[in-house]
Amino acid sequence: MKIKIISLKEYCEDIKLIQDFLFENIKNEYGYGYIPEYHQDIVNLKNYYKDPSRNNLFIALKLENNEIIGTIAIREYDKNFEEFENVYSKDFTSSIWRLFVNKKYRRYGIGTKLVNIVEEFAKEKNYKEIYLHTHKNVKGALDFWKSLNYEVTLDTNNELKTVHMIKNISSLNVNSKVNSEVSILN
Repeated sequence: MKIKIISLKEYCEDIKLIQDFLFENIKNEYGYGYIPEYHQDIVNLKNYYKDPSRNNLFIALKLENNEIIGTIAIREYDKNFEEFENVYSKDFTSSIWRLFVNKKYRRYGIGTKLVNIVEEFAKEKNYKEIYLHTHKNVKGALDFWKSLNYEVTLDTNNELKTVHMIKNISSLNVNSKVNSEVSILN
């Protein structure tokens, strides 16, 4: 199987297909659907990821049928967590959102490839670090991010089991020609 990873800026199909993929994965992972305060970026993909030059969303497509099998988004840091007041800035800190890989295609390196692409995108856009938050109750999530050298900055121990993480990308070597086509054996 071959996949291709493209940006939302290159995507010519119906944006609703991306939104459906995202909401289906949110339902599968977290057990709930659309929540306005959590999902404004999904219902406004164009405003969050297509129009701003320093933001993007990447889509992993199965080449044989253009099925969406993965996504990841990156945007300037825009959260107002009290714990991080005056710690992160939109000028130097980007944040990862919406990393999902269809369960049938996990453990083939697609998630890692998507992360590599957004790290290079962030570096090219002059961000110095990448912030993200994940949840300990999502199987394998914390270990996945740690394996990619993201460091825990705060474990909230809250009911959502939220863990905040950061990675300094200042010294990341950027490969200006990221190979977005990947062959996967299955």
